This record gives sequence, C-alpha cells and structure tokens, in this order.
Amino acid sequence: MTIILARDWQSARHFKFLGGTLLMLAVVALWGIPALVQTHGEFFAIGIGRHVVRRSLATMEGHGANSLGIYVLLLPFYFVTVFVSFFPWSIKLPWLIRRLWRNKEAGFGAPGYSGEMIDRYLLTGIGIIFVIFTLVSTKLPHYTLPAFPLLALLLARHWRWYEAAAIRNGRSFFRSIAVATASLWIAIAVVVPPLVAQFFPAYQLFRESHADLQPNMQFASVEFEEPSLVWYFRSRVQSFLTRLNEKSAVDFMSKPGPRFVIVPTSLVQTLFPNPPQAWRSFSTRGLNLAKGKQVDLTLVLKSE
Repeated sequence: MTIILARDWQSARHFKFLGGTLLMLAVVALWGIPALVQTHGEFFAIGIGRHVVRRSLATMEGHGANSLGIYVLLLPFYFVTVFVSFFPWSIKLPWLIRRLWRNKEAGFGAPGYSGEMIDRYLLTGIGIIFVIFTLVSTKLPHYTLPAFPLLALLLARHWRWYEAAAIRNGRSFFRSIAVATASLWIAIAVVVPPLVAQFFPAYQLFRESHADLQPNMQFASVEFEEPSLVWYFRSRVQSFLTRLNEKSAVDFMSKPGPRFVIVPTSLVQTLFPNPPQAWRSFSTRGLNLAKGKQVDLTLVLKSE
C-alpha cells in the first residue's frame, strides 16, 4: 500500500511481493495453526474478531469515545501523544516538520536535496498507520508503534547532516540523548516493575493464592478482564480465562473439578452465601489501570 500511495514504481521493482507474502504466511502458519488448534478456534475469534474488528468499530475497556462528539475530539489523539511515546526523539519533530516543509516549498529537486522517493515512502508509511488508528474507535498510545521505525529513519536521514557537523565540533546531541535514554529505560525496567506490581490486584491475588493453584484448574472472572489476569495466572494454570456474568459464575463453581473465579468483593456474599468449608477465598484492593479507579476483588477457589 505504501508503494502504491507513494507512486514509487522504481522501488517496487526491488520488492519481491509474491515471495515475501508466501514467506510471511509460512512464518505465521508455524505458530498460527498450533494456536488455533490449541484454542479450538478461539484464537482467531478473540484475537481478530474481538481485538481487531471490535476494537476498530467500538470503544473497549474505556479506551476511546462512546459518543460521536468525543470521537471527533479524539481524532488528533495520536498526533499529540507521539510527543510522549516517541520521546526523547520527539523534541526534534517540530524541526523535522519545518525542514520537510521547506524542502516541499523549494521543490524536491532543489540543489542540495536528494532522496525525494525515500522521504515520500517513509512519510506515506507513517501516514497510513496514523490515519488508520486515528479512525479506529479504541485508542491507546502504543497502537502507532509500527510507525516509529519509519519515523526514526525519516528523522535520522535529515538529522545526520547536523549531527556530522556537531561531531566535528566535539559535540554530539544525538549521542547524549541516546546514552541518557538507554540509561533511563534500563533503570526504569529494573526499579519500577517491583514497585508498581503491588498496586495491581491481579498480581496481589496471584501472590496470595499461588500455593493453592493447580495446573489443571479452570479459572474465570466477573467484571474484571485485565490482561494481567492471564499474564500471572497462566504461568501456573494451563486452562484459558473464561469471562462470566454473575449467574454463570455460580454455575461455573458448581461444576466438578478444581477451579476458581475472580469477582468483585461486593458480590461474594450474593453469589456464594454458604460456600463449602473446603473452598478458599483471597481478597485484595488495587488499581484498575484501564478504568483508572480502585477495585476490590476476591478470588474464590475450590481445590477439587
């Protein structure tokens, strides 16, 4: 699509579209087919139907707008958040835009400028990604990450001339940013996760119930569907998360076999007023990041 919109027919000769497409399909099939078999087709139904089609047409988990007015107001969302998600390199984006605009006004064929088709190719790829996710209803800052390699290449192409002069003068703005950024992200990766995990209810429930979890357990949740549930509990349990409503939660726990369900604490007495003595429960309070509010959750577990 990028080649077509950029009208770069010369570069198109260098792309092996048929061979590349077949190779891509082969690589996807290596993990896609086993995933479909293992999940009895749910991988496609949820992965594509829910997390691609449904996210595109409707707001999910509070990430986006539920009305036309808010949808319109959020159209510039990614053009604002890029200054955070692409930081620290985003501080050069205004300069890059000005430079590209000057080149456009001067004409791509102006003296001292070359690489018209390269810039057009990169800009078209970036534009396609930003436009598609701008139109999608569900919005999260990381959705436009596929555009960042193209954006980085475009910035580097135009920055390199100024960086070469800075290196000759003994100064390198690029090097300073790169070292500082790498150091910062390494520090964040080491320090932040252990500190933040204590505020996540899924992690707290997993830690408290860890000793009682069995590989053959079935597990489900009611009114709490954060991916962290799968991330933590699937490390100990082989089954897949089932999403339930209040009525089906009671039916779920009445079935034979080891299982547990995670429900809002306020519903425990209503759903399970007289649980068997062998059942165990674990409660916690934490932050639901998707909705930005505190939640009280209880894990109700039966071991057999």
